[in-house]
Amino acid sequence: MAFLNIVEQLSMSAAYTILVTFSCALSAFMVGFILTILNRLNQPIVLKACDTFSFIFRAIPILPLIFLVYFGLPAIDISLSPLETMCIVIGAISGSYIYELMRGMLTTIEPTQLLAARMFGLTKKQIFLNIELPQALRFSTPGIINEFTVILKYSPFSYVVGIPEITRNASILSTTSNHAILIYTTAGILYYLIYKLFHSITLFLEKKYQIPGINEF
Repeated sequence: MAFLNIVEQLSMSAAYTILVTFSCALSAFMVGFILTILNRLNQPIVLKACDTFSFIFRAIPILPLIFLVYFGLPAIDISLSPLETMCIVIGAISGSYIYELMRGMLTTIEPTQLLAARMFGLTKKQIFLNIELPQALRFSTPGIINEFTVILKYSPFSYVVGIPEITRNASILSTTSNHAILIYTTAGILYYLIYKLFHSITLFLEKKYQIPGINEF
């Protein structure tokens, strides 16, 4: 009976874990995508700013950054909700990794493709949108999928700002009962099930958007 009660209470908090993960994943992808677009402008100042942004946020641990955004910004009259805080923090960190991934994929595109496009009179914007970006997204899909699973592992940090996700509720339950092993084992199982959900979705997307015939080489 204790096990069923634990599963019921932790399952209620799984929805918050999924919400945080999906929201932060979307935020990270948008940050990485925007940085990639800015990178292709080939403006030295903009390029330097993108690289600096990426370097800084790949170097900062997530927990101090959460404290800075959620507890520090109110000192200058900027207050954010817990979910907004997580989207900004994880979006900046994971978005920086996605940016580096997509930027690397852009360098793998055959220069002859770009030369042929210029010979046909395509503008830089048309070349980026129709040739470079589709290939970069497809080649970087496995890496982006991996980063999304990392975001799931970041989600327990949301307990710091009060989001009642799985880890927070497991911690509360463990202090009011003598079933700590059972509680945290159940929490681990729920994280695994959520991971499997993400994995199934991302495998579908990978197969859907992979370059046709890529597995034949």
